[in-house]
Amino acid sequence: MHPDGAFCFRLPVRGWGAAKRNAYTHRVYSSAPQPSDVASILLISLYCLINRDDLMNLRRLKYFVKIVDIGSLTQAADVLHIAQPALSQQLATLEGEVKQQLVIRTQRGVIPTDAGKILYAHAQAILRQCDHAQSAIDGAGKALTGHVSVGLAPGTAAQQLALPLMEEVQRQHPGIILYFNENFGTTLSELIMNGRMDMAVIYDNRQIHGLRFISLMKEDLFFVCPHALGSPVSSVSLTEVAGFNLFLPRIYNIMRKVIDDAFIRQGIPYRVSCEIESQTTLNGALAAGLGCTIMPESAARAMLEPAGAWMAKIINPEIRTSLSFCMSDHLPLSQPAEAVKDILLALMAPRSNDNTPLMLAG
Repeated sequence: MHPDGAFCFRLPVRGWGAAKRNAYTHRVYSSAPQPSDVASILLISLYCLINRDDLMNLRRLKYFVKIVDIGSLTQAADVLHIAQPALSQQLATLEGEVKQQLVIRTQRGVIPTDAGKILYAHAQAILRQCDHAQSAIDGAGKALTGHVSVGLAPGTAAQQLALPLMEEVQRQHPGIILYFNENFGTTLSELIMNGRMDMAVIYDNRQIHGLRFISLMKEDLFFVCPHALGSPVSSVSLTEVAGFNLFLPRIYNIMRKVIDDAFIRQGIPYRVSCEIESQTTLNGALAAGLGCTIMPESAARAMLEPAGAWMAKIINPEIRTSLSFCMSDHLPLSQPAEAVKDILLALMAPRSNDNTPLMLAG
């Protein structure tokens, strides 16, 4: 470990003198990599593939990541099909190489130290790039193959494109296997920052260190009310909305923040009678006439029939949110992931008649 806190990886290419080898010592920083650091990570990845004598170092990183993921040396050894003493020795060797204790052993298992947490994050990035490099090499001149992970915020216009995305990817690139994770924006963005997810479509467009957002569309928020609690209208004021019991997501959800901020700016008190983050439960609660909710237009339209409800645009004031494509700002996508990204963005571009009020961001 370098005195300034950076982990150093020396790339000893065969046949090079000491001076030239030292010139190609690359450092992976504990902060988000700069463009030059991205090149370093890619070079490390290529090095891992072509220097067979040092594959054990890459294997140690894989072992370390698995130990942290599972939180137990014994269980990690079982999963990795290696004897537990041998795995402990590999961990000890890695700690000797970085000159830092990486995990703390407790009665409940092992937990990473501060240095271990830093190495864990960068090890994931390095291993991911090694996999991407190997996939690119294996797939040279061949059809694209590999796994691509896509996060979709529940109840969004993007969620409705999951099936078309599957169909189009299967048509264009049958060798690509998609993994969908339907979750909330904060969870998905953390997975992307940690290198454990390729991309996501979420309600957010803030400047967040480690992430890049591409605005896709802006959606108005609508009041969704069951027929049992009121007669349909085309628009409703925020003051009128406050008169109903509301079902909203939890406070860490970006959509909840947008709604809370709107009420607070207007100085309007409101009642959240239940915090719900399951679309099925939310539909059932509205169908039972227990309360109302506020949703982006695309999500509101999708739940009208199962919830037995009607929708009205919120005015005085209008509330609007941004749906964005999210990816890492420093970890390049694999070739299969780039292909899926292009297809997803192409599918998001057209607007159907149902989405006429949706506006392209710009």
